[in-house]
Amino acid sequence: MQNIVIVGFGFMGGMHAQVYSRLKRARVVAVVDTRVAEAASAAAKLGLNAPIFADLDWALAEGPVDVIDICLPTPAHGPWVRRAIRARKHVFCEKPFASSFREASSLAAAARRAGVRMQIGQCVRFWPEYQAFEAVVRAGRMGRLLSLTLQRRSSRPMYSSGDWLNQSGLSGGAVLDLHIHDTDYVHHLLGRPKAVTSVGTRDRSGWSHIFTTYHFDRIAVTAEGGWNYPAGWGFQMAFQAVFERGAVEYDSAASPTLMMTGTAGAKKPLAFSQPGIGDSAGGVGNIASLGGYYNELAYFVNCLEKGRSPRVATPRQAAESVRTVMAEIKSARTGRRVGL
Repeated sequence: MQNIVIVGFGFMGGMHAQVYSRLKRARVVAVVDTRVAEAASAAAKLGLNAPIFADLDWALAEGPVDVIDICLPTPAHGPWVRRAIRARKHVFCEKPFASSFREASSLAAAARRAGVRMQIGQCVRFWPEYQAFEAVVRAGRMGRLLSLTLQRRSSRPMYSSGDWLNQSGLSGGAVLDLHIHDTDYVHHLLGRPKAVTSVGTRDRSGWSHIFTTYHFDRIAVTAEGGWNYPAGWGFQMAFQAVFERGAVEYDSAASPTLMMTGTAGAKKPLAFSQPGIGDSAGGVGNIASLGGYYNELAYFVNCLEKGRSPRVATPRQAAESVRTVMAEIKSARTGRRVGL
């Protein structure tokens, strides 16, 4: 049994609490949040019966703790990961791992030296439709993948505590906080690109929309991400992939969401495995489905139960994705291709 302390009980902390309640080998034993009254109210709405503390030391003194799950704004990731490492607790840290490649690499090295197992919340690697698409690519049954384009678009996020997502010095803008999901998935599926070329738009939140070409030898790959759509526009994540013998497309706003077209031209739904746990009860954020979050946390807990370190969404992999996103921002700022 993994005893878990969730640090930060906003939208993502609530998502994680709901997932842990559905995992047989996980138990939330405490929540740490300086907004004690707000966190207690949110926990009660979710049916979470765990004490709320304003400080981690109080939570650690309450009883056995195996894992610290960090669901705080990005600038707090580094200090809290280091605090968890000093306490010799395993760590789940939300994405983006850090605001720079240097910091992310340092944190990954510190965890490795301490023997602390850690996973980063790059949940798209675990999203059911993206996993099904990955299986098609790996199996090669549609031939070689020729091109891939990905989109992640949203109304401006207005649900973050203190509106930190719309402050560029805290969130890094849509590129670091939102678009990094697709950058990370490109890494997961295809490896590190040779270079990136990006253009984008900026506003008070930083880089609010970006268009990137990832340079590979034998495949054309692009991604678009932004959160500067009008209020009420909603949220969409999507991709389109063309193979030698067909195509696969996904659209979170469509039904069915995942489709495949073969060489005969017949378009049909592509099957994928969706955990039967329903949607979030929180009702906030850009997407309610618990599926991808369930898959990633189930994987993390299973690794800990078996005494091994995660091999997917590792700190080192997350650091590489941060490096590529930083290169994208540099390319957009300078108007030049940036090598990796």
